Amino acid sequence: MRIIQKIAQKPAELSAQCAALSAEQVDLLIVFGAIEYFSAPDFVSTLQGAAPSAALIGCSTAGEISADGVNDGTCTLTAVKFEKSTLTQANTVLSDMDDSFAAGERLGHQLAATGLKAVLLFGPGVEINGSALVDGMTSIIGLNIPITGGLAGDSGAFKQTFTLGKTGVGDHDIVAIGLAGEGLKFGHGSFGGWEPFGPARKVTRCANNVLFELDDEPALEVYKRYLGEHAKSLPASGLLFPFAMLGEDHHAIGLIRTILAVDEATGSLTLAGEIDPNGYLKLMHASTDKLVSGAEAAAEAAVAMFDQPGEKLAILVSCVGRKLVMGNRVDEEIEAVADVFGSQAVLTGFYSYGEISPFTPGASCKLHNQTMTITYLGES
Repeated sequence: MRIIQKIAQKPAELSAQCAALSAEQVDLLIVFGAIEYFSAPDFVSTLQGAAPSAALIGCSTAGEISADGVNDGTCTLTAVKFEKSTLTQANTVLSDMDDSFAAGERLGHQLAATGLKAVLLFGPGVEINGSALVDGMTSIIGLNIPITGGLAGDSGAFKQTFTLGKTGVGDHDIVAIGLAGEGLKFGHGSFGGWEPFGPARKVTRCANNVLFELDDEPALEVYKRYLGEHAKSLPASGLLFPFAMLGEDHHAIGLIRTILAVDEATGSLTLAGEIDPNGYLKLMHASTDKLVSGAEAAAEAAVAMFDQPGEKLAILVSCVGRKLVMGNRVDEEIEAVADVFGSQAVLTGFYSYGEISPFTPGASCKLHNQTMTITYLGES
């Protein structure tokens, strides 16, 4: 496997950075960039001109990640040439949030094939039920195929995000790449670093990923009481105070849910993924040091799955909520990951509105919020 990475610091530099890739044959071009790149009319043609035979995949972001750290307003191009692996592209249009599970099924049918070993998946960051999307895909390809990726961002505006796939750029498209081949090596890790506080609140009314009531009160009222002054900045301030999902026994099940939208009329909160109607929710907060430790743990988990010579790619998907908490110390979590990988891997990635990964090797894939999720690719 060979990897080349170029970074456009502003839209006017994109053509030149793409031209620097054209001398190399490219199988896969992974693109993460600020919203202004994806909305440019010549964006796709510029990418295709640089890598006409490459599969394209990527999305808009709430911050771009590379070995240089965290950037805003840039576009990271990572070109991969595989020696022993094969790719299958999949794409579907999401009609609305209720279509999320069926969209996952449609993608699964496009990717299901003998030899499928892993899937990279990117979806819109708004008006989507990310956990239903993952469940729909696993219902077709099975629970044993790891799915990693995330939901696109738009610099924290939560209005319009974009993905890039085989049909170009779209604001309702879900895109995926199926990876196959005996030589493919695939690792992953996902950790948070958030801590719960306050009492556990019983979910008394919800529908899929929309939370209407906690302890028989309107969920938005309960949430606003906890946030105090921060409530004025909802839904953006919700990134600082996600929910931990608890089972009926009040024990955490390892999933965190971020708020994507609020509805004053119904007093409801729309979360990024499914809510257990029989479970409990508890608010969470975090410190920079604990978030950095979580990122380091994710990298260590990914490396533990395989460690051998040759070029490797690490795709980092970290939640925008982590970026807001860490502020000007946000580079520290990328530095912690880079220290684990050393010079063995090229780093790319983005700050997202949801992360997709198994918990542990062999576990089923889930939508996560507020985590650092890492995909580790190589060939033997």
